[in-house]
Parts: sequence; structure tokens; C-alpha cells
Amino acid sequence: RLESLKDKRKQIDRQIAALERGEEIFVYEDYQITPRLNQLHQSAKELFTDFKEVEDNFKNITKGIYQKYIDVQQDKDSILAYTFDSLEELKQSDQGKSFYAFYSYLFQNSSQEEWEALVDRLYSKLKEKGIDPYPYGFERTHRVGEIQEKFKDLEDGERTDFVASVCGKVHNQRNDWMFVDLFDEDGKLQLFSDAKTRPEELKELLPLFDKGDYIGVTGKIRKTPRGEVTLDIEKITLLSKTLQPLPEIVEGKKRRLGIADVETRYRQRYLDLIVNPESKDRLRKRALMVQEIRNYLDSRGFLEIETPILNTEAGGASAKPFITHHNTLDMDMYLRIATELHLKRLVIGGFERVYEIGRIFRNEGISIKHNPEFTSIELYQAYTDVTGMMDLTEEMLKYVCDKVLAKLKFEYQGTEIDFSKPFERISMQEAVKKATGKELFGVELNEAFEAHVEKTLIQPTFIYDYPVEISPLAKRHRDEAKSEAGFVERFELFIYGRETANAFTELTDPLDQKERFLMQGKQREEGDEEAHIYDQDFITALEYGLPPTGGMGLGIDRLAMFLTDAASIRDIIAFPTMKQQV
Repeated sequence: RLESLKDKRKQIDRQIAALERGEEIFVYEDYQITPRLNQLHQSAKELFTDFKEVEDNFKNITKGIYQKYIDVQQDKDSILAYTFDSLEELKQSDQGKSFYAFYSYLFQNSSQEEWEALVDRLYSKLKEKGIDPYPYGFERTHRVGEIQEKFKDLEDGERTDFVASVCGKVHNQRNDWMFVDLFDEDGKLQLFSDAKTRPEELKELLPLFDKGDYIGVTGKIRKTPRGEVTLDIEKITLLSKTLQPLPEIVEGKKRRLGIADVETRYRQRYLDLIVNPESKDRLRKRALMVQEIRNYLDSRGFLEIETPILNTEAGGASAKPFITHHNTLDMDMYLRIATELHLKRLVIGGFERVYEIGRIFRNEGISIKHNPEFTSIELYQAYTDVTGMMDLTEEMLKYVCDKVLAKLKFEYQGTEIDFSKPFERISMQEAVKKATGKELFGVELNEAFEAHVEKTLIQPTFIYDYPVEISPLAKRHRDEAKSEAGFVERFELFIYGRETANAFTELTDPLDQKERFLMQGKQREEGDEEAHIYDQDFITALEYGLPPTGGMGLGIDRLAMFLTDAASIRDIIAFPTMKQQV
């Protein structure tokens, strides 16, 4: 490689001469060092809104790096050290923002060896100043939200003697660290340090910080003449040094923190949460939603009991399971596809009101509405039926919506969803007849419903009386004529054309249940991998007696989508399933 550099000496000399004349760098495609320098040059143009201010400094650095490569006695470490020192000089200069751009670019476009050398160099600079880049803690006196609330009524321009210590992540700095946007979990607080009057200690420390660093600051609170609550920096502590630049979105000549690529948001959720407040808000609302579901049920005498995730049989739903292997027992096991059968066993054992909110695993497709790993709630109440479950479901959803959004009407993808009115209730057969004019039964009825009716159910609608062929765990209809026509007591709740909840009058007859399992078994033999398995232990449990029971299951993720206006299920799952990158 060094020999090839000598062969290019004349070409390089011409380039250096061009640099001295202020001309553009010309890249030779077969030269392996020049392209990187050219990329730096182009990166500077893209990153700096006023490139001319730093162009002269940049060209001097570029020329120096060229010269180091030409002088073959210089080894790689010396070149890296020279590069780092030169960039640090820019950081100390009036164009302080330029260092972050170059620094970020180098970290993103260096080899692992170069990157580690740059990190070592950075650590050395910090330790020379006695700074631990990763200390053990910080004594915080207030959260950002507390400061904003406490001093929101200050007059514009008013100062206080109130001293606070806050901490968080630096999202932005302006005018050579005169203004800093600090974010903690509550939100933003502006920090201030006058470049002309700041103490010597701050003058030495601030140039070592970057956007993305976690810092702790102490100072007095005031409100600026423009009305922003601000902390004047008196002391600053590095709490965690960032080694990667925060992602940005370019909008014309302006830049803001953000992630343009949707897939990156899902794969690197930590970045998404840092730069997109709406993503953090969605997860907060989801957590509150789950909490309020528990509050509602607990206050009505329900008890949450955990059931196994690993099962010897995959029952409780019609779905394809994930299979794993238990080494000690030397047997295959299944990740649960539902919690239903174990919760019913608990009712058989004497718990009259039980529920579980938990993860479910189904080895099926991925879409904006489906994730292989998702969260559901299933609940069971003795001595009630499908009508009782319908009333409970509607009441619970209205309660949760009001607690999370403080209203019963909300927008979902541009459409108003109204929880304030009674939910519509209509049988599947009636809904299909209205849409098609045909009176259908069995599987044909369900297929017609999915083709012609389901997508039209925008406002909350209970569809009840389902065909027995697709409802192996529901009790036959109490109306003799409907029972003979093949209907069971089951409903599904649809919102925005999507199934959200599913409920039964639970099948309590062990002989009928056995017959249903056998029917599903035949469907499996005919190639239906999602047909329900035969579970003899559950039949045995039913033979000990299951009291009249109503049961309901609801998709936590889908409900969270509605309440947070999330277009995709991946937006409300913290770490959705993604195809592995090669």
C-alpha cells in the first residue's frame, strides 16, 4: 500500500496544490485514502448550514492528513492522533458546532480499529481533566417536570435564589453551549451559560461535552424575558459519555433530532425513544391502560393468577404454536397460544373471578395488525354468561378510555371513534343478511361475514351468535332452534373493522367438549395446522364440574393502537419482532 502511494505522488502533489489554491478536491477512484477525505469534505457541506466559515480550517486539516500519508514514516496511530487533535482545535474555535459534525462522521465511518483508537483518545482527554466518563451516580434534587410546574408562574425575566440539581440527556446546544436543551423522562428544561462570563472551570469542561451526553447540572432557576423556565449552570457533571451521534432529520436548511427510516425506529427502539417524544408517550399510555384494566377488574373482585407459558399441549385457541424442547425432561413443549384452558381449570378449582394479562405466542404472519408475540387479557367469571361478558366488556372499555384519554371520543387514523354511545349489538347472521341478502350458516356464514361485513364495522359493534364449526370452546345456544341450526353463544367486538375482543358462554359439558375436540382433531388430520388439539386433562377437569361461566379475551396491543392512534402494532410494542439483518 505504501509503494502504491509513491506511485501516486505526482497526482497527490497536484491535489495539494489545488488545495492551496482553494480548489475542490479531485478524487481518483482507485485511490483508497482519498475517497474518505472526499466524503468528509462532502459531509461538511451537507452538515454545516454555513460551510464557508469552516472551509479554510477543513482544508488545512485535509492537507495535513494528506501529508501524513505521503510521509510514510508516520504510523497509523500518529495520524489518528493528529486528526483528533486537529478536530479538537475546531471545537475550541468559533465554529464549535463543526467538531460534533466531524466527530460524528468519523465515528460512523471508521473501521473498528480506528474507532477504538478514537475512543481511547477521547477517554484520555477526559481523564486529563479528572473526568470519569461513567460515574456511579448523581444527587438529583428535582425532576424537570417538578421544576417546570413549580416555576411556571414566574414573571418573564424574573430571577430566583432557588438552587436545583437536575440531570438528563443533552438534545441540543446553541451558541457555544450558551443554551442547552436538557431532557429527562418528564420533558425539556433549558440550561444557560454565558460564554463571556462563565467561570474558567466551565470554559474547560463544556468543550468536552457533546449532544447525546448525560449530564448533571446545578444552578439557580429563572424565567427568561421570552418566558422560558431556565437553569443557570453553576456546576456541571458528566454522567455518561455518548460514543454515537444522535440521529437527525434534514428539512431544507434545518435539522432536528429524529429518525426518518421506520425500520430503524423498530430495530433500535432506544434511539426512537430518545428522539421521538410521541413514541415514549404511546408506551406511557399503554402502561396506564394496562394499569387501569387491572384497577377495574381488581375493584370488582377479580384475582389475577399467572398460568404457564410452556405447555405440553397448545390449547385454548386455533393457532399454530412455537415449539421448543425441554432438555431435562427430553420432550417438546409449546409456547402458549392462549391462557384459556388453565384459567378455566382455576374456576373449576373454586376461583370464581380470575384473569391474566400475559404474553401469547403464535407462529403466524406479521402485519400492521399482527405480531407473533403479543399481549392479551383473558378473564373468567362464574355464574354469568355471554351477555354478562358483553356488559362487562363495554363498561370496562369505557372506563379505561376515560382514564387514559379523559374523554370517550377519540380520533383513530382520521376517523372519530365514539365510546360514549351504547355499543351496537347484532347477530352475525343478521349482519350478513343485511349486507348480502342471503341467510347463511356454518363456515359459509363466517366467510361471508369476513368478506362483506367485518371491514364496515367502524364504531364499536358486538357481533354475536357464531357458527359452532369455528367455536370449539363455546356453549351451544340456549335457544333450541338456534342450537339445532349450529349456533353457539359467542360474541366478538369489532372496532375500526378489527376484532378487538372475543367472548363465550363457556362450554361446561365434558361430553360435548370431547366431541368438539374430536371434530377439531379430524380437521387437523385433514391438514388444518391451526385446529384445536385434543386435551384429555382438560376433559378430566371438566368432569369434576365447571359452574356456568362467562369468559372474555381482549387484545391489549390492538386496544393500545386505538387509544394512541398508532397505525401499526409495532408502534405500541416496545421491541417488535423483526427479520434478522444479514
